Amino acid sequence: MLRLVTLFVLLSLCPILASPISIYYNRHMPQAEFAVQEIKSALKVRQQSVNTADVARFSGGDGDQLVLLSLDEKGAAGLLQKNGIKTAVLQAGGFSIRKMKTAAGEAVWIIGADTAGLMYGGLELAEQIRIGQWPDVEEMEREPYMSMRGVKFNMPLDVRTPSYSDVCDAAQHNIAEMWSFDFWKAFIDNLARYRYNFISCWNLHPFPSLVRVPGYEEIALDDVQRSTVCWQEHYNLEGTGFDAPEIINNVETIKKMTMDEKIDFWRKVMAYGKSRNIDFYFITWNIFTYGTAGKYGITDEIDNPITRDCFRKSVKQMFLTYPDLKGIGLTTGENMYGASFQQKEDWAFETYARGILDAAEEQPGRKMTLIHRQHMAGALDIAEKFKPVIDNPDIEFLFSFKYAKAHVYSSTQQTYHKGFVKDIQSKGNLKTIWTLRNDDIYYFRWGAPDFVREFIQNIPYDVSRGYYYGSDQYIWGREFLMREPESPRQIEIVKHWYQWLLWGRLGYDPELSNERITQILAAKFPGVNAAKLFTAWQEASMIYPTVTGFHWGALDFKWYIESSQSRPGPANTPSGFHDVNRFITLEPHPGTDNVSIPEYVEKKLAGESIKGTTPVQVADKLAAYTDRALALLDGLNHNGDKALRHTLDDIRTMAWLGKYYEHKIRAATELAFFRETLNGDHQKEAIARLQKAAHYWRSYASLALSHYHNPLWTNRVGYVDWRETYCYVLYDITSIGGEPDVPSMLPTPGGVILEAEESLHDGLDSGSKISGFTGSGYAEFNRNREKFPMVWNFDAPVAGKYVLEFRYINDWKRDATMHVSVNNEPAGDVLLWLSGSPGTWGWDRLVVELKEGENNISAQAGGRILLDHVNVLYAGE
Repeated sequence: MLRLVTLFVLLSLCPILASPISIYYNRHMPQAEFAVQEIKSALKVRQQSVNTADVARFSGGDGDQLVLLSLDEKGAAGLLQKNGIKTAVLQAGGFSIRKMKTAAGEAVWIIGADTAGLMYGGLELAEQIRIGQWPDVEEMEREPYMSMRGVKFNMPLDVRTPSYSDVCDAAQHNIAEMWSFDFWKAFIDNLARYRYNFISCWNLHPFPSLVRVPGYEEIALDDVQRSTVCWQEHYNLEGTGFDAPEIINNVETIKKMTMDEKIDFWRKVMAYGKSRNIDFYFITWNIFTYGTAGKYGITDEIDNPITRDCFRKSVKQMFLTYPDLKGIGLTTGENMYGASFQQKEDWAFETYARGILDAAEEQPGRKMTLIHRQHMAGALDIAEKFKPVIDNPDIEFLFSFKYAKAHVYSSTQQTYHKGFVKDIQSKGNLKTIWTLRNDDIYYFRWGAPDFVREFIQNIPYDVSRGYYYGSDQYIWGREFLMREPESPRQIEIVKHWYQWLLWGRLGYDPELSNERITQILAAKFPGVNAAKLFTAWQEASMIYPTVTGFHWGALDFKWYIESSQSRPGPANTPSGFHDVNRFITLEPHPGTDNVSIPEYVEKKLAGESIKGTTPVQVADKLAAYTDRALALLDGLNHNGDKALRHTLDDIRTMAWLGKYYEHKIRAATELAFFRETLNGDHQKEAIARLQKAAHYWRSYASLALSHYHNPLWTNRVGYVDWRETYCYVLYDITSIGGEPDVPSMLPTPGGVILEAEESLHDGLDSGSKISGFTGSGYAEFNRNREKFPMVWNFDAPVAGKYVLEFRYINDWKRDATMHVSVNNEPAGDVLLWLSGSPGTWGWDRLVVELKEGENNISAQAGGRILLDHVNVLYAGE
């Protein structure tokens, strides 16, 4: 391979800096400017200096050079021809990287089919530099596989104009972020890095927060408000009732803004998106009239002519107000029940179709998009009704279809779209974008490239314009759950960078290799064995589709894997917990070959052959994934890197969740055999498996709770409370005739164990009757001695953060709070909760700051708590 820089030395103790590289680009093109900033940042790490100049000044002069050129720039063809650069015809968003010798060095050319392609080519080069392929540069040509790669973002604009997801913690924490340019700048920049090119903003009725509609000026809303109501756990699943008097009448203003200031804000956000090749779309459900407060006679009645007129003018005004708005979308669904299909589509046409046609007439030549969800409607009838829109040369009409229901993490083979695809193919060249719903993963950092790649390649290509990826039960705004947050708190797509990178990058190029992805990991976490990290991460992440592909609750309120729950109805339990009985009765995903437990038991007992993956084989898969992940994790060390520590712990947490479901599925299978045969051996095995399942749930919850706040209030399944769920996990055991005898949690290897019985304490009892302790025994907190602390001295080798892992038995049948101090200063509390059974040792954690040298650590609690030890583990600087 040709060297780009002749005299270039990588990082060393005494670096010899190479001559500056000259970068030529169009300084008036923001996409080029962004790409160049990424390249310069990557080169800075390599201690390589740069000069920049306008691309029009490029003459092939002295030194090594980078040239960024978009084919739609004036003079681009002539400049390429003059320098003998040939490139293939590229589709929109594509790019080429070419190298050539010059008289006094070498030049790398990044040639974009358009400004988007130029930006992506520049980002590709920056990545090659970061992963160490510099100064050797790989020549290539790339074009987007899916032309539209977007985000589904349920947008909580204001309590008066709520999204479908507003009644949850994630929305309430993020209303203010929707009006923060710093948030949108970071969000858009990262989407561009991941190769996304649009944001679909979903809201039940956004117009009063975004536009001033002629004739309906009084519904425009100044300021940004949030409710201070004491929220209920559950609200209507169809999006109604979010304007109940107790919600609307108890509000706080979190930002003062006039409507003109709001309009200026969103113009700025959309313009910034355009500078990163990110288009904006606003998509609604119907008929919702939030924010209108009944003014002008507006109601949600389908035959109300005032409402129709207001919606039509609102749609038109969105385009007239926002020159960079790409499109509008609609649903004929949630609040239109009781109406016939014809009534729904007549209403949709008279409002959204007429509105966009009005805008197109007023702004001829402007390209707009109308998205119509095929949801509670029929594609053929929609196509017929919306023919005037489809025929308009300035409007692109797109369908939208919920491709995997609420769970992309279920199977790479989906089945729900086949009739829909047949319908739109029969109408000619109609296209769709696919809704890819992640209502599975909110807490933990997920990453399985092989799954995402196969999933995307299985999407019907010929009818596809692309997809948007996101959730209805979560808001991908700024994270609010971390116990050790960054300052400011990270945006979610940065915390979950790997997951979002995979869905964006593999949508752009599904041929992106695992080798390259491993190199990205190595650059992100230098010093770690990236190949082991890649594999451990992928293995643990496969737990989600393996479990949900077997235990299939199609909609978000029917299944949430990270808490093993749904709404009570789909669970057949008062709490919503999916108990061992529901694991017997719930059918697998139809796109898998998984065999249900009842079918497996029936055929096994009848001696019939069984085609497909049996429940036992599903459990075996989970065992293999988790065992491989855990074995690899044991060989990985975070070395004080906070982000890597959190990542490794998330991978371990997911693996322990997988072990829980492995044993839960085995237990459900054995219980089904027992109920058919009354063979007690099956009952005993079911109980034994549920004991192990309980152990892994306790392990999962304890590690998760060391990093994340919980309970979490969600809008679809309600409160997610891992500690409360543990009670239901234990009830699974007793409900089938067993008594909890849960295996103990072992101390985490690699720490320094300070035994409780060896602590400096006054008046606390010690014991050794209950087995499973470390050292010579344990010490006991009780209600009469709760003011007496245990005290240890610890000699820290370096100053920094340390994890204090307290191993204990809670035999009090209620939670107890342990107060921890370090060097005579309060350091935080540890909640000591149900450990499982009288002989079950569990642990929970607290992260503290220790100084180098001797530190004093003390802990005190009431209740009946047996404390085995505190395990001190280094966490980082």
